[in-house]
Amino acid sequence: MNNGIKSFRRDPKLVSRMYFTMFMLGILYAGFSFFLMSLGIPIRFVIILVGIMAIFQYYFSHKMVLKSTGAKEVSKSEEPELYEIVSFLANRYEMPMPKLAVIDSEVPNAFATGRNPKKSLVAVTTGIQKRLNKKELTAVIGHELAHIVNGDIKVLAMGNFFVMLTSFLMQMFFWNMLFGGMGRRREGGGGAMMIAYLATIIVYFIGQLLVLALTRYREYGADHTGAEICGDPGALADALAKISGTVSKIPDQDLRKLQTANAFLIISASLKGSSGMHLWSSHPPVEERIKRLRELQSRM
Repeated sequence: MNNGIKSFRRDPKLVSRMYFTMFMLGILYAGFSFFLMSLGIPIRFVIILVGIMAIFQYYFSHKMVLKSTGAKEVSKSEEPELYEIVSFLANRYEMPMPKLAVIDSEVPNAFATGRNPKKSLVAVTTGIQKRLNKKELTAVIGHELAHIVNGDIKVLAMGNFFVMLTSFLMQMFFWNMLFGGMGRRREGGGGAMMIAYLATIIVYFIGQLLVLALTRYREYGADHTGAEICGDPGALADALAKISGTVSKIPDQDLRKLQTANAFLIISASLKGSSGMHLWSSHPPVEERIKRLRELQSRM
């Protein structure tokens, strides 16, 4: 890998699924763009505007996530044990030491963010520090660092760009029809705008499903890579079991504080005793993740 990061074997099936999902997103939005242009709808300025928004999000999203979750950066003197764990794993990954942040929340969770290993950050809640032992917390942080070295944060950002684009177009077409009188001033304009609006709704939902599939694949991939670097898949499996069992009992008002970072969390903050994979889930079923980790443990 680049940036001096040590390479670890990733699950080839998960990698192929991730790239296939990105390929399908590309095909979907390329076809969608040609369709809109065939209707005579100028979308170049929309793509430029959304592109600017995406660039801003790419470079400043970590700061927005930190602010929205109340995460505060900490130093080695403030969190010596946490710093020791992250430093140990970063050395094993042969990656730059990421920044550390702590969120004052009883919700046991963690996430990683940053556009590259040199600009990365790992955040944990006070709740997860209380509930996990050192081996389990090390496994969780290994999972989060795996997101950084796997590069899936950038892949997710690309997927979200496409969804943001269609969301913007959907709103634009709606307000255009509402205040433009459905194109009564221009013959045929209303029909084209309505077709474009309906097509955008369909593409938005398909794109959303593909991005959600992408977020589920990235969790499996980080489980695999993180468990491999820690050398203890069982510890990560135990940590996931503890976290999911606790999250289901956390009051809704506490869970809402982490909703803005939900796609980045190791376990969904909206989990309330639900299980099983479904199309609108941002995370794979905890039971399936634990099962895969137990199987990896037996192989190792």
